[in-house]
Amino acid sequence: MIASLGMYDFPDGRAANDRLWAGVRDRLRAAGIPAPEALTRGPDALWPAWESPGLVLSQTCGLPYRARLRGRVTLVASPDYGLEGCPPGYYRSLLVARAEDPRGRVEDFDGARLVFSEDLSQSGWAAPQHHARRLGIALRPVLRSGSHAGSVRALSGGRADIAGIDAHSWRLIGRNDPAAVARLRVIGATDPTPATPFVTARGRDAAAVFAALHAAVGALSPADRAATGLRGIVRLPEAAYLAVPDPGAPALPAQDG
Repeated sequence: MIASLGMYDFPDGRAANDRLWAGVRDRLRAAGIPAPEALTRGPDALWPAWESPGLVLSQTCGLPYRARLRGRVTLVASPDYGLEGCPPGYYRSLLVARAEDPRGRVEDFDGARLVFSEDLSQSGWAAPQHHARRLGIALRPVLRSGSHAGSVRALSGGRADIAGIDAHSWRLIGRNDPAAVARLRVIGATDPTPATPFVTARGRDAAAVFAALHAAVGALSPADRAATGLRGIVRLPEAAYLAVPDPGAPALPAQDG
């Protein structure tokens, strides 16, 4: 069995994530459903957890769900982070540039260098590309950073011109790396899409997992609610995730040498 909450497991929120999982775990066990003692962290916290038949609970992203996980996991719930401009269960990407960049609007960044977190990131790759195409411009992928925090560091260090950072990550990075965030500014935002869903392995009792998660989120202390940003969870249909357009994989420039 495995459980992970690696999507937003920033240093200042890890203890709160542990307590959230403990609340889920204890409620599942009380219902007669086995659950692991602790969260898995590190290299096994994302894809190995998502693809494990022993997955009890994890949080993934809409693009991995559409591209690789559909049929292998069951949607449990969507998080409500209370994000500006987003209904419950939805999130959006903030388009971010360096503070000293003279360009004031996203439209001014036609041909700009884009740093993105992962090829299968809805907020870091797909949403910025879809937004740019809607504006009639192109954002040129030049760097895969591995995470939103990595994109913030790369952008603040001048290795790219623009990035898409999911609005919840932006808040958390601001708490954990304020110096990097202080060198950047938000220049726009994408349309909302269904937020990073909680999932369980195919064949598990998703209703029971939902009930345990819903109760555990509701029982969070004010401090843990602030640390996680979770206001609650909602149920969105699978169709809401599948309806989001896919821009295709990024094509990075060839490296010299």
